[in-house]
Amino acid sequence: MAKVKVHVFLKPGVLDVQGKAVEGALQGLGWAGVSNARVGKMVEFDLADDVADKDAEVKAMCEKLLANTVIESYKIEIA
Repeated sequence: MAKVKVHVFLKPGVLDVQGKAVEGALQGLGWAGVSNARVGKMVEFDLADDVADKDAEVKAMCEKLLANTVIESYKIEIA
């Protein structure tokens, strides 16, 4: 089995309301040097070894379900 991690984040320029909330909370707790906080998601799963082109398969998963490619970008890690 291959271990797959897909990191999904809003594209630059898209307002990240959660990121702004986290940034404000961290600053309010005394971490004044925090800025440009962005919140994303990570999807982790196992992929069978018999999948021929793992990169292409995971990219198709991202394009069809895991990321809204209009406003989100993603990064794939396969180990």
